[in-house]
Amino acid sequence: MSKQKLGINTICTHVGEIKDEQFKGAVSPIYLATSYEFDNVDVKRYPRYFNTPNQEYLAKKIAALEHTEAAMIFGSGMAAISHMFLAFLKQGDHIVVQNTLYGGTSNFIREEFHKYGIEYTFTNGYNVTDFEAAIQPNTKVIHIETPSNPLLTITDIKAVADLAKSKGIISTIDNTFASPVNQNPIDFGIDIVMHSATKYLGGHSDILAGAVASSQEHMDRIWNVSKNLGGSLSDMTVWMLERSMKTLALRVKAQNKNARKLAKFLDAHSEVSRVYYPGLKSHPEHKLAKAQMHDFGAMLSFELVEGIDAMAFMKQLELIKSSMSLAGVESTMLLPSETSHALLTQEQRDAVGISNRLIRFSVGIENFKDLKQDIEQAITATKVASLA
Repeated sequence: MSKQKLGINTICTHVGEIKDEQFKGAVSPIYLATSYEFDNVDVKRYPRYFNTPNQEYLAKKIAALEHTEAAMIFGSGMAAISHMFLAFLKQGDHIVVQNTLYGGTSNFIREEFHKYGIEYTFTNGYNVTDFEAAIQPNTKVIHIETPSNPLLTITDIKAVADLAKSKGIISTIDNTFASPVNQNPIDFGIDIVMHSATKYLGGHSDILAGAVASSQEHMDRIWNVSKNLGGSLSDMTVWMLERSMKTLALRVKAQNKNARKLAKFLDAHSEVSRVYYPGLKSHPEHKLAKAQMHDFGAMLSFELVEGIDAMAFMKQLELIKSSMSLAGVESTMLLPSETSHALLTQEQRDAVGISNRLIRFSVGIENFKDLKQDIEQAITATKVASLA
């Protein structure tokens, strides 16, 4: 049966598994060797070449989920995105970058690109006209992130992909927030998709990894750079990631359902001033999100009303963890100004709308009523404490 005809849960469970031909085990065996025979073999395997058995087969699962020909696994999301950029950019080249995106990516571009002589422009907005206005004669890559971190802005994937193709430019996307369960950018014409696999692909807050998926031609180019930079992943972690991805669709769909309910709850709450979630009809890009996403995801952000301190509120939470990162089965909250976007200056955060009161909420798989109750009691406790 063709992989394209398989259901997503079947792909998650079976594509990319290694058959245990010797003992007939139900799960993929782990190959921990760092040295493989080189004579009379079809593939000369070496961990830094991203082609150990576990690396090779997990890449097939990721490619199947993102509807691409090939994929690669990296040591982190930043390893994935930095290798991707450096494969397509050289001295004298220019990249157009969406202004609302993960702070680590912004920081990498601002801190490192000048060392390579790579020019860059952050867009003024995230509409296709903003990207077109930023294109220069030496532009080689356009990079987007949708939904964005942490404001959940939605960029028109097809419009940006079409613009890039019309100019002979490579288009890339960070698809971490959506996951391949909720969004497949390749279907809209994007050239290269990357993930922080630490997030939804891993899903249990115990794996650090990254992934890139694209055509075989583009992946060959990325591999040619990556084998020299050495950002590959240990096979024990690769095995854990493949194991975790078997439940990817089940986890994400449960998280989506919770997030939709919690976004509506927070949006109607008298102590919440604003909610950022593309599933809300009040979201400015709700219709666009509905057109290009299978579901609206499990990430949202919100701001409490003036007078309720965001950090004090999070300290009152009993079930929801005040924690770095996102997308685990457990619900977590954080302040982007103190974590994901702390490397940006106050001025840079203000420019993209990230206030010190903004709370990013990664919704887990717990019961909705328990999460709702925890938020309610934390708000009440914070208000009481502020009056003491």
